[in-house]
Order: sequence, then C-alpha cells, then structure tokens
Amino acid sequence: MATEAFQDLIEISASDRVFVLTGAGISAESGLRTFRDSNGLWAGHRVETVATPEGWEANPELVWQFYSQRRREAQAGQPNAAHYALAELEKRIGDRFFLCSQNVDDLHERSGSRNMVHMHGELFKSRCEANCGAPIIEDSHSYNFIREIPICACGSRLRPHIVWFGEIPLEMTRIQQEIDRCSILVAVGTSGAVYPAASFVHWAKVRRGAPARTYYVGPEAPLNANAFTRVILGKAGEKLPGLFQPGEPPALPGRQ
Repeated sequence: MATEAFQDLIEISASDRVFVLTGAGISAESGLRTFRDSNGLWAGHRVETVATPEGWEANPELVWQFYSQRRREAQAGQPNAAHYALAELEKRIGDRFFLCSQNVDDLHERSGSRNMVHMHGELFKSRCEANCGAPIIEDSHSYNFIREIPICACGSRLRPHIVWFGEIPLEMTRIQQEIDRCSILVAVGTSGAVYPAASFVHWAKVRRGAPARTYYVGPEAPLNANAFTRVILGKAGEKLPGLFQPGEPPALPGRQ
C-alpha cells in the first residue's frame, strides 16, 4: 500500500471498468450525520431497538419515527463535489462505471448517478413487511411527516426499505459480478469495518483475470488500508474532482 497526502491522477483507459464503493464519509461531507455514533449508539438509540428485525417487532412505532427523522435530515442535505465528480465520471465512461453505496440517502441520485445500487437499502422507500409481492414504494415525500405506520394493500405494515443488522445486503449477486469484471476499484469514505463491503477490495484482487487496481479516498486511512494499491488522504469533496483521467473511447469503425 502506498499512502499519498496529495492528489494524484487515477488513469482510466478506454478498456477499464470502474467499480466505486461509497460509505458514510461522503454523506458526512454534505452534513448528514452517520447513524452509528462514537459511543456505539445508532443515532442516540441502542442498535437493537431501531436497526434490527427484533426491534421492529418489539416497537414498530419507534422504528418508523426513527427513520422518519432520518428522512427529514437527509432531505435537508445537498450533494457535494464528490457526488458530482462520480456522476461526471459515469457520464464520461458510460456503462463501464458502476457505483455501490453503503449509504441509504439519495445524494448520489440527486447529483446524477444512475448505474448504481444501495446495498443497505434506501431511506426514501418502504416495502411490505410480509413480502407479499407488492412493489417497493417510493415515498420520498408521502410519509416523511406521518407518524403512523402506513399499511400495505395486503393489510400488513410497511417497513422502511432498510437492511437491518442480521439481514442480507441487497443486490449481492450483481455486486459480485461487477467486482469480478472491474479493473479499477475505488472506495470512498468507508471505514473498512463493515462487512461484506470491507471485503470488496479483497474480492477485486482475486477476480478473474489480472487483479484490479484498488484505491481508497478519505480523510483517514480505513481499517483495511493495507489491502489497497494506494490510499489518498483528504476529503472526498476536495480529492475526487479532477482525480480521474478517463481515456478516450475506441474509435467506431469507419470514422477517422
């Protein structure tokens, strides 16, 4: 691992595929506090009371109000320069870019990112707790200020579309496929302590073909820093703009 305290370009050839993993740090630069406090509480609550299936069963009203407050906070945040830099990279290299976010806010979408997944769910969506087959509900404005728990058409309650502790992260098959075919992996603002995301850099090194080049960008080195090819220290909003140097796509047949 090489640690750099200055910005250095990440060169992207016309054949490279880029996988980006973002964590709480990129949202924190937009003023959104992370759920997990330094004392281990989940935004002032014990984890098991608001972020587990058992907590939902024991006190669904508390859990619903907890995530309603998180929605209000997230609505007030705005994308920062790091979000826009990733959206711009996607525009430049198209479907060779894939974004996986551990965050549940919508700042990436609001900055223009499209080819992405939220592995831990999305704040502004809800789903049937009984998994009756009803579609996931987009509720960015419908339920933010309602304290009562909405009801699905089947009669069951709607729950936040959030991956709680003890549940399997979303889109893992697709994430594994995208890591397997990427040649560059960039992790931004993630602690390296939460699994399975902390393993992604290792997966990229044993992918089919040559190991991917791996980079970390954030103000502090993550716990898994030694797994990266290079660690770039600094705020994502200061480091990501101008960090990527995409190569020109190959010329189409018949064009000069």
